[in-house]
Amino acid sequence: MKGSKNRRVLPGFGLSLGFTLFYISLIVLIPLAGIFFKTFELTWAEFWSAVTNPRVLASYRISFSTALWAGIINAVFGLLVAWVLVRYRFPGKKIIDSLVDIPFALPTAVAGIALTTIYSKTGWIGSLLDPLGIKIAYTQAGITIALIFIGLPFVVRTVQPVLQDLDKETEDAAATLGSHRLRTFRKVILPELMPALLTGFALAFARGIGEYGSVVFISGNMPLKTEIAPLLIMTKLEQYDYAGATAIAAVMLIISFILLLIINLLQWHMQRRAVAK
Repeated sequence: MKGSKNRRVLPGFGLSLGFTLFYISLIVLIPLAGIFFKTFELTWAEFWSAVTNPRVLASYRISFSTALWAGIINAVFGLLVAWVLVRYRFPGKKIIDSLVDIPFALPTAVAGIALTTIYSKTGWIGSLLDPLGIKIAYTQAGITIALIFIGLPFVVRTVQPVLQDLDKETEDAAATLGSHRLRTFRKVILPELMPALLTGFALAFARGIGEYGSVVFISGNMPLKTEIAPLLIMTKLEQYDYAGATAIAAVMLIISFILLLIINLLQWHMQRRAVAK
């Protein structure tokens, strides 16, 4: 009986950890190391010139700013979509729930072409906005919309299970004590959802930084205006400038890692505060 209690379904810690490290190294660490090894072919002066070129700096700014705005918007409206799907019953709910996952299944290039068609001057939505002087396609606003499209499922699917497990008795108790809806949401519900919401935001933000297929069509690819960093990397690869491409990729990787580390630390801090309470 004692031996059966200690029996593990999966192999022991040593073997499982070994397989885990091998798999992560093969799929993640070795390819990332290849980026840095290729970058080391450049001298420091060449590396600095490659990553601080005005065109490159503009692509960084566009990629990170649009991904940030898309992540923030997805955090707000993704929470709203998850709330509706969890808390309400209505006809067609399962269809809407399935539509949330469409960006996962749809090829990003197809999404980019569809969004460009819709938001161009002659498109369904673009033709209505153009007389008002509002341009979406071939602007940074168009890039942001494309990133919102591909990032929404990350927030919804991260927040949804937490909402489903949330104890409604706490909300009822707050209402009984006279707390109005906004205060109940801000003081009772939001603190419980915040770690999951931050995780969804981080996933959507990270996906947006490296997105290429859905953005390349709607952005217009104008240097210094709507050219994203992944496109610039592809351009350098087509020019056989592999070291220059990996230099830009290495800088993006480092910045992304630092930002995600900060987000994870915030999430960890919030979880600790929630446990302490």
